[in-house]
Formats: sequence, structure tokens, C-alpha cells
Amino acid sequence: MPNTLEASIDIAASPEKVWSVLSDLSRMSEFSPTTVKMVAVGGVREGAFTVNLNKVGWKIYPTTSRIARFEPNKAFAFRMNENRTTWTYELSPTATGTHLVETRTVDAKGLPGWLQKTIKVAMGGEEKFEADLVSGMEQTLSKVKVAAER
Repeated sequence: MPNTLEASIDIAASPEKVWSVLSDLSRMSEFSPTTVKMVAVGGVREGAFTVNLNKVGWKIYPTTSRIARFEPNKAFAFRMNENRTTWTYELSPTATGTHLVETRTVDAKGLPGWLQKTIKVAMGGEEKFEADLVSGMEQTLSKVKVAAER
């Protein structure tokens, strides 16, 4: 069963500033090494449907998601329709700015069988795949930090 994955970072900017950067989905490709484009149909709000282009190496593929949580200056989450994973960003105020945590959780049903096979055969197995995801999460958070601290 896939693990819950987590990465976090402290940012020297207010939660409002971090939120303004993070919730601008047109910038997601600037931050995430696996996102080419993310568009919320009808605007960024809870329940909105998103259309995404993602990449692994030279391979580009489409995905869709729903914004599952949208609490300004506190939390933002989207649930991927194809693989039943939820990506969550939680912001907490600190004495010097904001603590930002990104998590990836998997639905109780687990990943779809086709994806489990793909991870095993084409992506080096679950352990390597998850290590790559955490690395990508850390890159994303570092880039959000740079943008928010400008």
C-alpha cells in the first residue's frame, strides 16, 4: 500500500502572501517539476474541476482533479481523479512567517491496479517512485518559498 508522503518548509512571508502564490494555479508549472499546466475550470474554489498536463521526463500526459479543500490562507487540496490521490498544502503562521506542509495521501481503495503495475515496471518500484515524489515536493516548496519571499 502506498505511503502518505510529506514535505515541509518555513517561509519568511505571511500566510496571506504564501497563499497568493500557492493558490494561483496558473503558476503551478513554475513550482512543480511534474506540472506543465493546471487550469481550474470556472475559477479556483472548492469543488472546481481542474484540467492538468503533467510530465515525467519527456513523457507528457493529461490528468484531471477536483479542488477538495479551499480555505484561504490555511489550506488547499486537490484530489486526482485518475489515481485517487489527494495533494494538500497546509499553511500555519509562525513567528517569522509561514510553515507550509505538502502531503500526498492515497484513498483507502489504494492506487488503481494499472498504476501499481506502471510504477513497478516503468518507474523503478514503489520505493523509488515515492522517493522521487518527495524530491519533487521538496522542489515545489522551495520554489514557492522563493516566490513568496520576493
